[in-house]
This record gives sequence, C-alpha cells and structure tokens, in this order.
Amino acid sequence: MSERILVVGSVNLDFVATGSRLPRPGETVTGAVLRSHPGGKGANQALAARRLGAEVGLQACVGLDAMADEALSLLRAENVDLSKLHVHPTSPTGVALIAVSADGENQIVVAPGANERLLPEHIEVIDASVLLMQLEVPIATVTRAAEMAKGLVILNLAPASAEIPQSVLERADVLVVNEGEGQAYGARLDGLGALIVTTLGARGARMMKAGRLVAEAAAPKITAVDTTGAGDCFVGALTVALLEHRTGAEALAFACAAGAIAATRAGAQTSMPRRSEVDALLRGA
Repeated sequence: MSERILVVGSVNLDFVATGSRLPRPGETVTGAVLRSHPGGKGANQALAARRLGAEVGLQACVGLDAMADEALSLLRAENVDLSKLHVHPTSPTGVALIAVSADGENQIVVAPGANERLLPEHIEVIDASVLLMQLEVPIATVTRAAEMAKGLVILNLAPASAEIPQSVLERADVLVVNEGEGQAYGARLDGLGALIVTTLGARGARMMKAGRLVAEAAAPKITAVDTTGAGDCFVGALTVALLEHRTGAEALAFACAAGAIAATRAGAQTSMPRRSEVDALLRGA
C-alpha cells in the first residue's frame, strides 16, 4: 500500500477572533484580536497524524484562490501527500469563522465552499492501510470512500448528520464522537460492531464495543488557551495509535495527551504537537 493513512476530508482557512468572552445571541463583543490559520477537520487530522510520525495522504478539494495556498501551507511543509487534491475553478476554498474566549472555549461558523465539490467520482482508489474521514464533505463522497476501502475505516461523526447511511456506520471499524454527537446519533450506534470512542473534554475519553466498556483514559490537567482543533488532534492521534496496534487504553491515553497539548496553543493546525511532546507528557516529563 502506497500510504499508511488516507484522509478524505475538508480543508479550510480559519479566521480566529480571540476576545475576552463569547457573545450571547444578538450581542457584539469588541476588542478581539484577529488571526488566520490553516484548518478544516480533514486537514487538521491529517497534519496531526503526520506530526505524530505516520505517512499520510489527504484527498480534498480547495478553490483556485490565494486562501488555498495559506490553507495548505502546513500540510506541504510537513510533506503530507496532496497528490489526490482537487482544485475547483469557481468555488472558493472553505472558510471557518471562529470566536475564541479567554478561557479557550469557541464558537464556529463554516462556509464550506470547495469542500462541497469533493464528489464521489473523485474517489477512485483507496490503497491505504487506514481510511480516516469526517463529515465536512458530501455524505455521498464519504459513502463512496467507505465502500471502496479495504483496510481499517475510522469515521469521526462530526459535525453530526442525520443523512449518514446506516451502511456506512456498519462499515466503519472505529466511530469517534463527542458527547453531543453521541446523543444526536443515539440508538443508531447501538448494535454496531465498531469501536465507539467518545471524547469527554477535560474528563478524557472512553472506548465501547457492543455496549461494553473496553477502555478509558483521563485527560492531562492543562490550562486551555484555544480548544479549536483539539478534537481533531485527538482523532489523528487515535488513528496513529491504532495503526501502531496499541491497546485501547494506550491509544486513548496517547490521543488524550495529544489533544490536551493542542488545547494549550492558539489555532487548529498550528497547535498540533510533535511525537516527542506527546511522549514527554505521557512520561510526566
């Protein structure tokens, strides 16, 4: 197989306004500082896995615009394979508008742009050991990729979508949700053969199978700066750990440590840690 992990997913440019607090509905909060960072759940997870030592390719769609260059800059710098990247001539590169409070909480609005133009017919060959996907590209494309995959399929069910076919849930080997997403899918996750991994924020994560607890891990104690991308970092790290055949408990601990480090830094991709940093945190160094 030509690459260990293939990510089929989104690429965005994130515009992040960091202020004292998040606005209430209809309220304007001023005094924020604006920065731009590469983002998108697919790109974030690809970069996280790459920085943690895996060989990674990303299949995505961006616009023919300057935002694409900035959105792809860190992926290119880290040698993520972009040979399956599509460039749409008229749709703009996806954009996320993110407000971040002083305690690291965020609100996000996404304009998907070219991400919606990653079509099923673009998925021709899945020759990776692991296929990793999220739901920021068309569901039909996710479905096509899941059907073509021959190796391990890991699906991050975010953002939650009622349109995901049950056949895709049944094809997945690992499903990753946060607590809200797990509640949104509800009984649809019952009776599946997949490992169900639920992130619990500052409380860590748990892994279930067929209604039985397989493993759980606590999150390291940190002071959050920006939680944007921390969940994606968790998913990328979990994928790497499972690819390395770690136990469920080891995989969750590794992913929780990576996500915790990401939450201590600003931005999504800019916050992704290196392998040595995660290993040091796990050792208590």
